[in-house]
Amino acid sequence: MDWYMMNCELLATCSALGYLEGDVYHREPDCLESVKDLIRYLRHEDESRDVRQQLGAAQILQNDLLPILVQYPQDKVLFDAIVRLMVNLTQPALLCFGKVPVDAASRHHFLQVLSYLQAYKEAFASEKVFVVLSEKLYDLLQLDWEQRQEEDTLLIERILLLLRNVLHVPPDPTEEQGVDGDASVHDRVLWALHISGMDDLLKFLASAQVEQQWALHVLEIISLMFRDQNPEELAALGQGPAGAEHGEDTRELETLRQRELAEKRARALQRPSRHSRFGGSYVLQGLKSIGDRDVVFHKGLHNLKSYSHDLGKEPQRVPRRRQAAPESEPSRRSARNVRLFLRHFCQDFLEGCYNRLMLLVKDQLVREKAQQHDETYYLWATAFFMAFNRRRGFRPELVSETVSVRAFHFIEQNLTKYYEMALMDKKEATTWARRMHLALKAYQELLRTVQEMDRCPEQAVRDSSQVIKSNIFYLMEYRELFLTLFRKFDETKQPRSFLRDLVETAHLFLRMLERFCRGRASLVVQSKRVRRKKKPRAPTAVAPPPPSTAELEELWAGLAPQLQACLEGEVPLPEDVVPFDAASETPVEEQRAEALLRIQGCLRRSQVPQALRLLRSARDVWPEGDVFGAADAGPPEETRLLREILVAPLPQNAPPEPEEPEDEEEEDEEEEEQTVQVSEKEFNFLDYLKRFACAPVVRALVLLLRGYARNSPRTNHCAARLLHRLARDLRMEPLLFQLSLFALFHRLLSDPAAGAHQELVALAKFILGKFFALAATNKKAFVELLFWKNPTAVCEMTKGYSSLQEGEGAPRSRVPPWTPQEEQELRELYWKYKEVEGEDVIAAILAHLPAPGRTRRQVVKQLVRMGLASSARDFPRERKGTRIVLWTQEQEEELTRLFEEFQGSDDVLGNILKHLTARRSRARVVEKLLGLGLVSERKELYKKRRRKSHGHGPGTAAAGVQAVPAQDSSAEDEDSEEEEDEEDEMEEGPMEENWAPEEGAGQGLAQRLHQEGLAGPLRWLENCLRRAAGDREEDGVSHPVPLVPLAEENEDAMEDRRFQSLLRQLGLRPPASEQESFWRIPAALTPQQLRRAAASVAHHGPDPSGSPRDLPEPPQCPQDPGPAEELPAELGSDSESEEPVPVPVPSPVQSGTKRRWELDSEDEDGGSSGPGLAPAAPCSEEDEEDEDPQPRGRRKRIRCLEEDEEEEEES
Repeated sequence: MDWYMMNCELLATCSALGYLEGDVYHREPDCLESVKDLIRYLRHEDESRDVRQQLGAAQILQNDLLPILVQYPQDKVLFDAIVRLMVNLTQPALLCFGKVPVDAASRHHFLQVLSYLQAYKEAFASEKVFVVLSEKLYDLLQLDWEQRQEEDTLLIERILLLLRNVLHVPPDPTEEQGVDGDASVHDRVLWALHISGMDDLLKFLASAQVEQQWALHVLEIISLMFRDQNPEELAALGQGPAGAEHGEDTRELETLRQRELAEKRARALQRPSRHSRFGGSYVLQGLKSIGDRDVVFHKGLHNLKSYSHDLGKEPQRVPRRRQAAPESEPSRRSARNVRLFLRHFCQDFLEGCYNRLMLLVKDQLVREKAQQHDETYYLWATAFFMAFNRRRGFRPELVSETVSVRAFHFIEQNLTKYYEMALMDKKEATTWARRMHLALKAYQELLRTVQEMDRCPEQAVRDSSQVIKSNIFYLMEYRELFLTLFRKFDETKQPRSFLRDLVETAHLFLRMLERFCRGRASLVVQSKRVRRKKKPRAPTAVAPPPPSTAELEELWAGLAPQLQACLEGEVPLPEDVVPFDAASETPVEEQRAEALLRIQGCLRRSQVPQALRLLRSARDVWPEGDVFGAADAGPPEETRLLREILVAPLPQNAPPEPEEPEDEEEEDEEEEEQTVQVSEKEFNFLDYLKRFACAPVVRALVLLLRGYARNSPRTNHCAARLLHRLARDLRMEPLLFQLSLFALFHRLLSDPAAGAHQELVALAKFILGKFFALAATNKKAFVELLFWKNPTAVCEMTKGYSSLQEGEGAPRSRVPPWTPQEEQELRELYWKYKEVEGEDVIAAILAHLPAPGRTRRQVVKQLVRMGLASSARDFPRERKGTRIVLWTQEQEEELTRLFEEFQGSDDVLGNILKHLTARRSRARVVEKLLGLGLVSERKELYKKRRRKSHGHGPGTAAAGVQAVPAQDSSAEDEDSEEEEDEEDEMEEGPMEENWAPEEGAGQGLAQRLHQEGLAGPLRWLENCLRRAAGDREEDGVSHPVPLVPLAEENEDAMEDRRFQSLLRQLGLRPPASEQESFWRIPAALTPQQLRRAAASVAHHGPDPSGSPRDLPEPPQCPQDPGPAEELPAELGSDSESEEPVPVPVPSPVQSGTKRRWELDSEDEDGGSSGPGLAPAAPCSEEDEEDEDPQPRGRRKRIRCLEEDEEEEEES
């Protein structure tokens, strides 16, 4: 549709407004009615906003409305109507369409409306318009509250809304392409606003006692006024000589000039001394081309460094969902006179309005009197004006309203809310990320203000700063905030500016926390731990027990008189009683038993007439067999029949049971309740810093440093200082051994302008030196460059990839090697059973292999290694219960015979499974036993274990017999048949919680696991048992406690079959159903039993894992710098003067038996991989208990296997 072709009604209405002749506008008599008609048309426009677009195309606001407003301000009714119409026409496009449209047609309408709004804004850049508006607003504000009418209040609000709408219009990037210092349309509007005196009226509205209702309107207008301004640059305006204002521009130009000169010198060195037309052709040995030959290079040698296989290729298009989030509107430098006016406005606003206005706005936000998301203006004002006050001669009394613990709490609450909404509301994640950025900048400015208060000469201000810091450092929410933001940073949703502010704020928080801890012997902070308690659900209805014979006789004695009356006809019998259901799928003959049950139920409920009618009706339906009496039965016969039915032990119909998993016991269902337990602990700064030693933090810092040339010097300093803390303070240099970071170092060191980034250059040289020193002893360090690492991987890189032998650094294998004799025997057995049909080759080989016992996986791997098989797929494992579905008559008879034979044994089901000819799963056998009627419930098939009394010997059994699943106490190899064992464990019932472990149970197995590298998980298990014992003694109540492994090595240990066998020996219960994920400490275990179990797990010999309890002095890491390779002093310190802090050398904890890394893949989605938080330095038991890291997300992982063949098979 051509919007320049107006609707005839709109055209007639606009023509009736008047006409412009020169600078004079002549209005028509119907001007007021025409304005009201236009307002009515706008109220009924369609989704494409057709009326708005036609009025914008006709330039009604520029040619008619503004001239009427300027020339006829005395006509109050017309003035009010014109303002109403302009407020409607200038409302933001987002309010008109709700959101930015996605489809092409609606987006075209959106952009068209936006272009008309930009034209309106340019028309408002007129002093005449703002003079009229400011004079009208001044007259209205002069009226007292008693004299002000409702129309006056509405007009004040409409003028403020009109001002808000005009300032809200975004700039047109195609039209406004001027350099900094030029006057843009927004600057011209601000200057007209200033000339008219509207800024003074805004300050009056912000400070007046009687004008509190306009607080949010004023704050929104002020935020739009300073939209393009930088508070620090605005505060520095006019300070010092005039040339100082251009100091930053001069430094930037000098940096660019130095870069250009360095590039020229590099090009001059590359040119040969004598020009040659023959560039030459060279062969690059070792660099393959498309074929098998080396690359032939047809250019000069000076161009060799720029050679790449990617030359001439089109760059791959990045999908929209993986593109980096766009930056917000960049700040620009306005004209100098505009900036001077804004600086004076900020000074006056801080001195007379800021504290009062922020108090009113905060009160409206807390009382929920504001509109949705209005708190963003509060967050912006906090960050902007506090930064201005900090740079403009810091005066804490001017911003006292927002410098408090309450302000920190308010901002932290909003920041957490935005973070959670960004995770849940995926479609609006970008919008939530922008709000989160505002909250982060406000939080950063609060920290800077508190830091500035420490330098204030007044003692009262410094004391206030100490109080604020002690409060925010005490609470765990403030300490965990930055870790959470780092781990969930997503570059597709959050711009680089957010990452820049996050790094700077985290650096500032760490520096303030370090200095706060430095002057104190100990610091006690709050710690929160989530405890899960089980709440029993309401018990299900249980059928009442059958009445005894005496009760039935007593009941019959009471029913006899009533029955006699019914037989004599004194009591009428009901007529609507039917003994069977004709619509039921059950045949009529089979409903006879149900009729007997109904008669018995009526008698036991004392409903004699219904029982007698049912008896007679059933006799007519089922006359055969005289079950309900003969056809000519009299009253004595009916009395006898009813008495027999009453006392007969008829089988009651059991209520239908809900379907449950086959391996779940019939016990009361329980649901978990989460309770937060608050405690206090002593704070250790290095332990807190270890929380930052994870892949997401390092990845975010590397991402920020990729643009080091565009970053400010402070941003590069903060990022380098954080990396320095991780690498040097924690002695975790291998944490930074990553290929993408090394590529960044290569680009930095080859940059001609690297002299401007001396701190980054020093860090790069330090890390590269450490890497090559480690690579001399660990050849796998080059492969490690491909993976992001955690503290466990760092420890393994420096100390070895498996359990260390005594006095040696080489890893040892837990699998015994194959001798030549064993290989020959394996080869003979393989050729012997290879051609046997219908038999599992590996099972036959395992049956004839001598000791030491081998597992199926070990045999398959050895066969592949010997070349007898191509891969493990040649030996598929036969899954249990997949081939045999139906039971033959012979198999049913065999099952019946086996059940009768082992019925009295302790493990009925286990013995049946061992002796069955055809292998069946445990669930199939249980189902068949129930179907044959050999057992009535699954509980009868549970394995029985006799509890041992405390006063008898180990062979004496207690009187009570408890039904518990089998416990495997043998320490099998982790490479055993895991699939079959996992299936058996899923089919077994959960362990009874009233079973008590023996004293000293599992001690031998715990020692073996300790020797094989599971010292860390065993200490964690011991701490959990002792903590559970203490909690039960303190609370006096016992609940099942889940074992939640937070560290990666503990998680790996919980998957180890030998570790699970140890848990069973200690009396711990595995997950009982699919709804449970963790092992649990049963509620029946007393604190004394838990302490005995913890003592069984505790290690009594020398600790092979290097525990700090046995080593008075930790060993020196091989990558620790010597005297000649200390890091430069300027890298290890902040921009302010700091004293060096002695850093103890941590002792890495021995890693678990398995190994996981995150892949360094740019295709990784989300960047929220959960790092393993096993620290490189051992922490105390209290720290290990209280640490509550964020849950790990899903990651790409790769196992470090011992044989390369296994990796090829799995790939």
